[in-house]
Amino acid sequence: MVIEVDTLNVTYGDFHAVKDLSFQVSKGELYALLGTNGAGKTTTLEVVEGHRLPTSGEVRVFGGSPRDRRAVRPRTGIMLQESGFSPDLTVAESVRLIGGLTRREDTVARVLDLVELTRKSGTLVSQLSGGEKRRLDFATAVWGAPELIFLDEPTTGLDISSRDDLWAAVDRLREDGSTIVLTTHYLEEAQQRADRIGLMHRGVFHREGTVAELTRTLPSFIRFSAEVEPPLPATKEHDGRWLAHSTDLPKDLYHLLGWAHDNRIALDGLEAGPTRLDDIFRDLRDN
Repeated sequence: MVIEVDTLNVTYGDFHAVKDLSFQVSKGELYALLGTNGAGKTTTLEVVEGHRLPTSGEVRVFGGSPRDRRAVRPRTGIMLQESGFSPDLTVAESVRLIGGLTRREDTVARVLDLVELTRKSGTLVSQLSGGEKRRLDFATAVWGAPELIFLDEPTTGLDISSRDDLWAAVDRLREDGSTIVLTTHYLEEAQQRADRIGLMHRGVFHREGTVAELTRTLPSFIRFSAEVEPPLPATKEHDGRWLAHSTDLPKDLYHLLGWAHDNRIALDGLEAGPTRLDDIFRDLRDN
């Protein structure tokens, strides 16, 4: 295992931020640690990254303590939400400086080409756009293709094209064996890309598993427009469409389509499928 977290607890005075948290991340996996606001995921990552001591429990990275920087840091890349680059350095100088601290081998030219910042190599950090700074954050995190990479909200501020480019770069890193730990508020990214997801709420894991395993915990949905009340238990949404939940989607769809055919009723905008991660988040928040 690359990461092993066993009964982790973190407290701040009387506040219990993380409670008896246990999970593992395997080599080559993309693991998404997600949670509602204040869930404790940032605190958890700070411990795993070696920035914070746990109150109790055990955390191992590459089989050792994440606080052992001499052993762990050269094998780890971290993309924080805000890296705090010096505004007076150029893009190339920033990459060279931070990359040199990792003790991994790489070149500025290769890394800047990877994130499409070659043309900005001589530009001061203070003159970069928000999206360009995020690409610079990513560049310094992946210098030398580290074995373990933490990506904290990696696509915030990026346009669609830049997001696609970043994920293409992540895919190439994974093909070379890198392990990725992701946190993001863009749930569709986690749903599309994560091998497994841990969902935190109020300091504890409420659910963990593959996307398919998580989405099976709630009923599937059927959504459509019709001029008359359908034969399935359904509610009308604010846009006038019907929403039905189903624990047997093929059977209920067959019934609905047969009813519509027999009665010559149009089912406009028909959608059906498993629940989504945002629905699971709403369920966590409301319970």
